[in-house]
Amino acid sequence: MADFTFDLVSPERRLAQMDATEVQIPGADGDMTAMADHSPTITTLRPGILAVTHSGGVAEYIVSGGFAEITATGVSVLAEKAFLRTEAKREHMDKLVADATTAVEAAKSSGNGVDEAELTLHHMSEMARIHVD
Repeated sequence: MADFTFDLVSPERRLAQMDATEVQIPGADGDMTAMADHSPTITTLRPGILAVTHSGGVAEYIVSGGFAEITATGVSVLAEKAFLRTEAKREHMDKLVADATTAVEAAKSSGNGVDEAELTLHHMSEMARIHVD
């Protein structure tokens, strides 16, 4: 399989930069897999697991949202928050769920984006329940 570049950054730091054979992306409109020679695409991320297959195995990252740009030669992800799944602790997930709950309350108060905020809270709660501890 052909390799392409993968880059993952969050506002705090660069989490990964490597050659990969495939990247599984939790897209807002559904999960997708990017490989070399993929058609150019930009997608928003929903909270979920982003999995990168590379020569050393598979690296999994928890992402809370953001954007992914896919080209024929690589995938660049700008995540709102991200960390290695192996580094996930209950307190990290509880904080993400609390932040999502606060966003729902703010959306309800303003009357804007309630459905999106509730969907994010749902995804974050499910991810916290399934992928940690």
